[in-house]
Amino acid sequence: MRLIENRRARTAFLVVVLFTLLAGDTVRYTIGWVGWIVLVALLGAASVAILVVQRGRWRFGSLPYPLLAFLVLSAASIAWSFYPGASALGVLSTWLTVAGGIAVAVTYAWTAILRGLGIALRLILGLSVLFELFVSLIIRHPVLPLVAQPGVDYANLPDKIPLMWFWSRDVLFVDGKIQGVLGNSVLLSMVALLGIIVFGVQLFDKTYRKRWTLPWLAVAVVLFVLSRAATNIVGAVVVAGVLAAVLLVRATRTPRARGIAYGVIGAAALAVAAAAVAFFPIILKILGKSADLTNRGQIWHDVIALAQERPVFGWGWVSYWAPWVKPFDTLAANNGVRQLHAHDAWLDVWLQLGIVGLVVFGALVLSTFVRAWSYAVDRPQTAPGEPGPFRVVALLPLLILVALLVQSVAESKLIVEYGMFLLTVIAVKTKVGEREEPVSR
Repeated sequence: MRLIENRRARTAFLVVVLFTLLAGDTVRYTIGWVGWIVLVALLGAASVAILVVQRGRWRFGSLPYPLLAFLVLSAASIAWSFYPGASALGVLSTWLTVAGGIAVAVTYAWTAILRGLGIALRLILGLSVLFELFVSLIIRHPVLPLVAQPGVDYANLPDKIPLMWFWSRDVLFVDGKIQGVLGNSVLLSMVALLGIIVFGVQLFDKTYRKRWTLPWLAVAVVLFVLSRAATNIVGAVVVAGVLAAVLLVRATRTPRARGIAYGVIGAAALAVAAAAVAFFPIILKILGKSADLTNRGQIWHDVIALAQERPVFGWGWVSYWAPWVKPFDTLAANNGVRQLHAHDAWLDVWLQLGIVGLVVFGALVLSTFVRAWSYAVDRPQTAPGEPGPFRVVALLPLLILVALLVQSVAESKLIVEYGMFLLTVIAVKTKVGEREEPVSR
């Protein structure tokens, strides 16, 4: 298969997949949902083809059992789903996303994944800068998506258009949160945070030039500041704390010293958690958030009430909510816009797959975190009994996972699109280990 054998083709495929998942709204705003579905179907089919061609490099038994259990449970939920048709579509979407993650995990080395992420993030961040400049300097007024989104009729727009409908609000040169080419300040902030992580790892990796990496790191920092998403600000703080903890453990030389380091890390984590609880109202004020976290409180209340009606196995898997079926057609709205998720990945899993699904998904996340932590703090074994030097790229999966987990408290991206994809890549790759990439031609 030429896509696998040619290094440039492999890189191009990875970049297209990452861009499509990280900038899903950009694609949908440009070519519409139909175009998006066709593109995702093609990428999903290519991922399945890669897995078939490379069946000698992986087997089902080597995949994380919680991941397999989650896939089986989501598919089985069609049987008891309140909306079986929508569940079938949701299961197909999730399975294709996971297939893409598995294909990437068994085909690419961490260095190649780092390179692909760097290219995709540069494209998104660079386009975001150009897009916001074009809107503010040339168009000079808020801009709607090129293709009308579901439920929006450009021929009959209301007098007061909801802010959430706009692709860009033209606030680059005023005191507002920019949305970039993603059309969402929270998503732009998350992509910028991922950029800080990726470019930071590249900066300290000797295979990348600083004069090329530093400017992009600066762009990521600037866009992170301009997008000002509270959840991701907290995420950046937590990522920095985890990085400090990893470096502390790496600095130890004896088992006793490592034990002391873990004691210090545990005590520090408890102290920070206690302070966060004690000063929560003050933290909200600093972050510019209301007590209900920008209307999330009401959404969470409604989702919890609905989940309690089917607490054990849930209403059926659907990933993104299907707004054309009950109960999602009237479940939650924010500023006049129908919501397609619970703004909390864990509440969404409980709603859709019940307590059973929550346990399975929790096991997937916890086991993945443990393996990612071990990969980050332990020296690689170059030969039996001969540990090699620490690798900078070994920090990548853990730091990305931490950023995703913090985001999962206020957004549901962990179970859809780039969140589920990256979780799968990290879960599978930390389980099967690093392998040489297919021979390039």
